[in-house]
Amino acid sequence: MKAILVGVTLTLVALVGGGSAYLLLGLAEVRADIPPPQWEVRLMKAALHASVKREAPEIQNPVAPTSANLAVGEKSYLDSCSTCHGIPGQPFDGQGPVLYPPAPEFPLVGTDYTEAQIFWVARHGIRRTGMLAHGMQVTDEDLWAIAAYIQHLRSLPPARQAFLVKPGEGHQKIQR
Repeated sequence: MKAILVGVTLTLVALVGGGSAYLLLGLAEVRADIPPPQWEVRLMKAALHASVKREAPEIQNPVAPTSANLAVGEKSYLDSCSTCHGIPGQPFDGQGPVLYPPAPEFPLVGTDYTEAQIFWVARHGIRRTGMLAHGMQVTDEDLWAIAAYIQHLRSLPPARQAFLVKPGEGHQKIQR
């Protein structure tokens, strides 16, 4: 039994020591202009989702997804989010900032997050990514409207779909 305990302890020390040496000796790749290895993508994505699910309280969005509220969310999304996350109705040109992990293109892929989780991420940001904490600059009401808009982006009511940006148009031309 003592030999097993010593073996487990030495294994843990070797793993922690090896991992620390890997990081502190600068062997970990940190450049943002090359793709990261798949193990890192999977690990970071899992860690991010687990953290957001643990931290974000599951509360009901106080902003109902009415056409008027979705219009507010759309305007705020276009003003604050579309540079990194894409403009609905337009192909993403890839000219936004180079981020790791890449910002999800909500008009194309949607999101697995709940509205409460979207609100939490928009309010608090994500460390070591391009996702800024907007809680000091944007009101909670606008953040909830953005969360509702993102959550309903792929299934907008017909009244809101009519206002989507058409390819080749800038979002400034949207009439409300």
